Amino acid sequence: MIIVNVKENESIEKALKRFKKKFDKTGAVRELRARQHFVKPSVKRREEVIKAAYKQRMQTEEMK
Repeated sequence: MIIVNVKENESIEKALKRFKKKFDKTGAVRELRARQHFVKPSVKRREEVIKAAYKQRMQTEEMK
């Protein structure tokens, strides 16, 4: 459970912003979206390899 204590003289908008930041860090929404559809482990691995290759390619192009 996420707890955000509202400080004295603090606006609700600031407290809400802190809550949203904490909530994003937990990754609850990402996990829910990932669980909506089953992805085979082999497909997941393949996507990770493709993503890593893309990142590597971008990094080498940046170095040139």
